[in-house]
Amino acid sequence: MSEPAAGVSTQGHNIRYLPLVYFLPQELISKCPTLCQLPRMFSEIARSESWLDLIESDAFLHEIMDASAALAFPHFGFPGWKEHYTGHFPVWRLSYAMPLWSKGIERETGWGLQMLFNLPRDSVIPFFNSDYVNAVFELVVKHTIIEQGWQPLLDLLREMPCEEDFEDWNTNVRKSFIRKWYHTRSKKVQSMSLEAILEEGEGGLWQVPDVTQNVEEVVAAQDYVERFFARLSERDRAILQLRMDGFTHVQIAERLGYANHSGVIKRMQKIQKAFETYQQE
Repeated sequence: MSEPAAGVSTQGHNIRYLPLVYFLPQELISKCPTLCQLPRMFSEIARSESWLDLIESDAFLHEIMDASAALAFPHFGFPGWKEHYTGHFPVWRLSYAMPLWSKGIERETGWGLQMLFNLPRDSVIPFFNSDYVNAVFELVVKHTIIEQGWQPLLDLLREMPCEEDFEDWNTNVRKSFIRKWYHTRSKKVQSMSLEAILEEGEGGLWQVPDVTQNVEEVVAAQDYVERFFARLSERDRAILQLRMDGFTHVQIAERLGYANHSGVIKRMQKIQKAFETYQQE
């Protein structure tokens, strides 16, 4: 096994991500003011303390994190780009799992820090083809989802999106979510608060996105709703009531002490399943 190139310390935290920088396609790295400064010759970096200091800078780390997340996000199976979503969105956060992407690329292609050390002195590292980079990232992301057991979470997020997950821009992704959220794609669905149900004795349990579409046809009487609420735990009743009062999942999480809004989403899904069971009795 070859020794590290002369002058290159492997003790720095960021140096391990240098292969990932060289893996970025040219059109992406050109948008990164710090990364695009780095020479495409590894031996040149080895001879310069200033380049090594740049690699260990916060600017280097932030730019490679953003760039690798931008490449990873589309392969999680959600519409749009990373920039269409806020940091509240769990998939946005998963896309920043840079150590997993770095290890996955090395596993799939062999491209890693050791390969840089093995390059002939003064050899220039060419840019990788963008189609090839995207194909590798797709493979790495899919394998990582399986290895990390993320699929159930992704399925849940796909079924129950939250308004706070989307940037407040007039994008097609957000407009699609809003149409779905307010059920404007289906004339059969009428969204009503539970308070209205109790007052009027008609309609259906308040709807959450992507759940059973015919609840209002089943809940036809006030006592039916009251019996269902009586089955819920105090915490679940509080979650459902707050949601009907117009609080977002993030706001509910803050009020009830959840670490993040994913916990609230999971409770809402369980409430829906409990209601489906109740329907069948």
